[in-house]
Amino acid sequence: MDYKDLIATNLSACTGLDKAQIEGLIEIPPKLELGDYAFPCFVLAKTLHKAPPMIANELKDSPELVNGFDGAVTVDTAGPYINFRIDRGVLAKSVINEIIEAGDQYGNKNIGEGKNVIIEFSSPNIAKPFHVGHAFTTILGNSLSNIYSRLGYNVIRFNHLGDYGTQFGKLITAYRLWGDEKAMEENPIDELTRIYVKFHDECKVSPEREKELEDTARDNFRKLEEGKEEEVALWKRFRDLSLEVFEKTYKRMGIKFDNYNGESFYSSRIDSVVNMLESKGLLEESEGARVVKLDDEGLPPCLVVKSDGTTIYASRDLAAILYRHEKFNFYKNIYVVGLPQQLHFKQVFAVLKKAGYKCADDCVHVGFGLLKFKPKKDENGNEIVEAFSTRAGNIIKLDDFLDKATEKTAEIIRKNSELRGGDMTDEQIAQVSEVVGLGAVSYTYLKAGREKDILFDWDDMLDFEGDTAPYLIYTYARIKSILRKAADQGISASSDSVSELTAEDEYAVIRSLADFKDAVVKAAESYEPFMISRQIALIARNFNRFYNNSRILNCESAELRDARLKLCEAVADTIKSGLDMLGIGVVEKM
Repeated sequence: MDYKDLIATNLSACTGLDKAQIEGLIEIPPKLELGDYAFPCFVLAKTLHKAPPMIANELKDSPELVNGFDGAVTVDTAGPYINFRIDRGVLAKSVINEIIEAGDQYGNKNIGEGKNVIIEFSSPNIAKPFHVGHAFTTILGNSLSNIYSRLGYNVIRFNHLGDYGTQFGKLITAYRLWGDEKAMEENPIDELTRIYVKFHDECKVSPEREKELEDTARDNFRKLEEGKEEEVALWKRFRDLSLEVFEKTYKRMGIKFDNYNGESFYSSRIDSVVNMLESKGLLEESEGARVVKLDDEGLPPCLVVKSDGTTIYASRDLAAILYRHEKFNFYKNIYVVGLPQQLHFKQVFAVLKKAGYKCADDCVHVGFGLLKFKPKKDENGNEIVEAFSTRAGNIIKLDDFLDKATEKTAEIIRKNSELRGGDMTDEQIAQVSEVVGLGAVSYTYLKAGREKDILFDWDDMLDFEGDTAPYLIYTYARIKSILRKAADQGISASSDSVSELTAEDEYAVIRSLADFKDAVVKAAESYEPFMISRQIALIARNFNRFYNNSRILNCESAELRDARLKLCEAVADTIKSGLDMLGIGVVEKM
């Protein structure tokens, strides 16, 4: 039984407040001895014209408050709070049985009822390196997609490729002048980057050379816009080859997209957007450009058409939203894009709203911070700038970043294996290191609020005893080892005795397991996967404390042994479920 849900239902009946509002107000006391849930009565003071402690005492004695509790929940007050304490044995049985039945899908709900949620994320530029700067949007967007899917929404994953613009005129020019076909086949991104850089280097030779190249590039881009066969074929090849490279990285990270419509797809729809804004009298001239003024919204004007007649990102995003709403009738249209783009999205959404499109209210910008490498110092206190850092002036390719994480993880796994007498083969070490290394990277981005900058440090990220993916995956593998040993001993644990799990260490684990479902819902509501990271980290810490203080396979009774084994199984399922929502895999042995 979901006791929090029952408590919210009863409080709603007693107070007249909306159940959803009640659920948002219910708190978890800071200490277990204070109870399992608490309701603050401050919110009722103004309406009832009474002091919160008096309200708490009156509500406590209401028959409606205990409806359906059947003696499993006791109610008392502490000042302005109503505290609810669930019988430990009852909660243990309820939570563990629910998890065992759900397995590693624990936390799923059908809140979404199949509503369409579009999540746009990753969105690298064609013909440019897929670098570490794309990691945050890629990892965060993938996690949000997983979370919304698990809550019953029909998630449509959009990758809004940067595949349009004058740079393609330059690329076509550069390819015809300096392109190496063999290099294009072997490593297209590197070759396209090389010739693009060469184009700009050549422009520095002389003003005449610059004019010659820029004129040719403009002419090639014009032909591309006009749909000339040769230019379109080259553009398509650059796009297809780039996408092949990107998809290898996505596959490695376990990420799939449903839609790769990039900027080029919406370019043909921009004229209709401009005409619509014009017909509604929203476009105004400003220094030769055409803008939508947003003074009433407290925002600067939104530039739609530049003074030279060309369109910019805002006009393409407007076209994209209208297309998506018409095509998918979205419940939410979520953009996982860095915080510096906050103003841009506020303007775009405001323009749509001003134009009378209600779907603007269903568009959300989910911003995030920056990745910063933690500085290191030598023995003399001088700062060391690692070659593998942005401060060294390098563009760090995402695959190189993932490779580095995997290599460093392999060193740790191999060392631990050797300490155990070499119980893992090279192949096993490689497989485990890939999962743990990639998981460590993803967790680093998802373990704190998304708007915070990340101070990255390899040692912190790969700490098997810290707030890291290696710690969580190791905890999962440890539990799987316990369950294998039980199976080897012919033990088939029954859940009949799980109500015996009432000791402090046991109950701390059960209490944190019970709160996992709420963490998932809150993560979706706030677009903050760290709510899940934080909860499974708490579950793992509580479990490891229980594990260190308790016997499991050698219990004083078979009933307690079975109960503790079922608790182990529930913890493993929940950790796996949470990691899956974060886009992180698990291993059975490490």
